[in-house]
Amino acid sequence: MPDVTIVIPNYNGIAYLGACLRSVEKQEGVSAEVLIVDNGSTDGSQEYIRTEFPACRLICLEKNYGFCRAVNEGFRYAESEYVILLNNDTEIKPDFALRLLASIKKDRKRFSCQACMIQYHDHSKMDDAGDFYCVLGWGMARGKGRPVENYRSGQKIFSSCAGAAIYRKSLTERLGGFDEAHFAYLEDMDLSYRAKLAGYYHWYEPEAKVYHVGSGTSGSRYNHFKVVHSAGNNLYLIYKNMPLIQIIVNSPLLLAGFLIKYLFFVKKGLGRDYREGLVRGIQLCRSNPDRRTSFGKQHVIRCLAIELELLRNLLRLGK
Repeated sequence: MPDVTIVIPNYNGIAYLGACLRSVEKQEGVSAEVLIVDNGSTDGSQEYIRTEFPACRLICLEKNYGFCRAVNEGFRYAESEYVILLNNDTEIKPDFALRLLASIKKDRKRFSCQACMIQYHDHSKMDDAGDFYCVLGWGMARGKGRPVENYRSGQKIFSSCAGAAIYRKSLTERLGGFDEAHFAYLEDMDLSYRAKLAGYYHWYEPEAKVYHVGSGTSGSRYNHFKVVHSAGNNLYLIYKNMPLIQIIVNSPLLLAGFLIKYLFFVKKGLGRDYREGLVRGIQLCRSNPDRRTSFGKQHVIRCLAIELELLRNLLRLGK
């Protein structure tokens, strides 16, 4: 049995696969199986992988089912207890998998550990040092665009970015895996939130380094697809993970957060897309009531702790 399984979802990512998989092949200190889950690519990705990287296990889906379905398939086929999710537009250091594996093994309450994600085109700047969520309903990539040397210490984070993070397979499956209704965006925040409600936490591991291009599949930072899915999934995330009383208490700040985001996207010429996303989010909530967390007495203290964290995370904006 391998020490770890590296799962790489792919959709028309042939431009990035070579560099990514060559770096994966250079992993040291661990035995790793590599699973590539292809979401019905039409750019020759499947043929390229079979020809150039025959040691990788290729799982082909007949169409693009989205990030969540792809990684869930990876978890299902993984032979190890520890699964690393890795974006296809990345390059990793030779000790990347070893560092993540050692980190998650340090504490059984660590549900996931995220790597130090560095900008591919500027190795002096961070891409993501752990994700946070605040009471405005905003998800934030910690450290984005800031000097790498400022993020050399490990710490607890609200959520691991699934673009470069390790998870415990058994716990992930016990929580239901990644919710495929998300399709893409905020699915990792949702899973991390559910894990926190279950009593686990997430860790930023600065010694595991990865260089990330960013938007390798969607193509740009802001576009119709990303805005629609992010806006809708955010509503869905709140509906699933906050008890009704918490939603009511937070509603003034949540409404303010959504309004500010809407005005931001109006300036970007994407206001209509954001409204479309909110409608999609309402539809997700209505059509998936069974996926809402069933809150019990054991959740009271955890929800209070999370609420305090959501408030504290307001102070992290821009950090």
